[in-house]
Amino acid sequence: MEQVSGDTLAAARKVIAVHINYPSRAAQRGRTPAQPSYFLKPSSSLSLSGSTVERPAGCELLGYEGEIALVIGKAARRVGLEDAWSHVAAVTASNDLGVYDLRYADKGSNLRSKGGDGFTPVGPALIPADAVDPARLRIRTWHNGQLVQDDTTEELLFPFARLVADLSQLLTLEEGDIILTGTPAGASVARPGDVLEVEVSAGELTTGRLVTRVEEGTTPFADFGAGPKVDDAQREEAWGSREAAGLPAEVTAAVEPSLSPGLKAKLESVATATLSSQLRKRGLNNVSIDGLQATRPDRRVVGLARTLRYVPNREDLFKSHGGGFNAQKRAIDSVNEGEILVMEARGEKGTGTVGDILALRAQVRGAAAIITDGGVRDYAAVAGLDMPTYFANPHPAVLGRRHVPWDTDITIACGGATVQPGDIIVADSDGILVVPPAIAEELVEDCIRQEQEEAFIFEMVKQGNSVDGLYPMNAEWQARYEDWKAGRSND
Repeated sequence: MEQVSGDTLAAARKVIAVHINYPSRAAQRGRTPAQPSYFLKPSSSLSLSGSTVERPAGCELLGYEGEIALVIGKAARRVGLEDAWSHVAAVTASNDLGVYDLRYADKGSNLRSKGGDGFTPVGPALIPADAVDPARLRIRTWHNGQLVQDDTTEELLFPFARLVADLSQLLTLEEGDIILTGTPAGASVARPGDVLEVEVSAGELTTGRLVTRVEEGTTPFADFGAGPKVDDAQREEAWGSREAAGLPAEVTAAVEPSLSPGLKAKLESVATATLSSQLRKRGLNNVSIDGLQATRPDRRVVGLARTLRYVPNREDLFKSHGGGFNAQKRAIDSVNEGEILVMEARGEKGTGTVGDILALRAQVRGAAAIITDGGVRDYAAVAGLDMPTYFANPHPAVLGRRHVPWDTDITIACGGATVQPGDIIVADSDGILVVPPAIAEELVEDCIRQEQEEAFIFEMVKQGNSVDGLYPMNAEWQARYEDWKAGRSND
């Protein structure tokens, strides 16, 4: 394959970077853009594999971001989605480097923070664009030999063809121009002496590893320009979390979780399959409580989580924690109207974790459901209740055989998913999902839009149309969908 050379860099009149494009990065940042947004990097920031990059003198936070770079092969101006990829000549690896110490001075342009010499290494090899599926590329980054980023382009917020078409609406993409297509979660901070490597691959095709070594700058900034300045907010952004930055956890005032009737109704109106799809687009792949069956599979439940944790039985601890008004009974007797009690039983099926009397008490208190990844005693009676119970299996044994009821309203694990008090639980015959309350409003609106689109697609397929170009919709079908939607709204 052709290698990235000085001629490649010289041909790039523009370097355009996308802010957020990977669901994992969007989840990390806590925001999911509806449309792509961009910034420019000077072509003088480009460098080849094996180059060094300075962390400018006085700066603390040199951030790295492994990315896939597109190299434009022929000029693109107002191109459509169907034709956009044909204007890309090749893909290669890149590293979108920048100093967070200067972000405050840029007022959104990123010029000083990301435009330094050597801040955009690319290479080492070019993979021909016509030899790959742009939705089947893999991007990996290593920091001092440790793999820190590993993702694919399968679930991008904005596919590559869309970036090319969108940019070409306002400006001409010229031969040699480079588009940086966003970074997945895992980007962090490098120090002098560190080695950064980025690789893009498509099956057996690979760019090889793009290697960049970090060195300390020695020339201080003059006082006639903005100098480096950082705070804990920038440290958290650069490192990816307060913990990674070595900062103490933030102490925030407790907020009483709530689920408005309007939000509850919307969540009840969309399928768990749709919710799962939208959660995945936000990088949330581990939010399903798996392996359980339901006493009322015909029911759909939505409610706020309350939690109960069982620990493995130890005779002395069961003696001190298993009797009287223990954690199990406290949890049952404090669950409120519309709440869902979720139990961590470690997937242990060799004993019951709730029986008929306590399940009835939860129903009388108005609980929407009980979920346990352990067993259920008195199965016939529990199954006869109006309130659904989700469980691993029936079992006649009492708690003390395998479990000690330990604590309530803490973060637990149930059926392979982490559940916190106040999380929104949505369950139906397809499965059980844990929805972070902070994203629930935005999530359900996207679900409603998705299901509306899928209703149109279903209707078109029913009329005999091929799924090619329809599922997912290309620009032509998108236009027909908008007409269809407008017609329905006028009915």
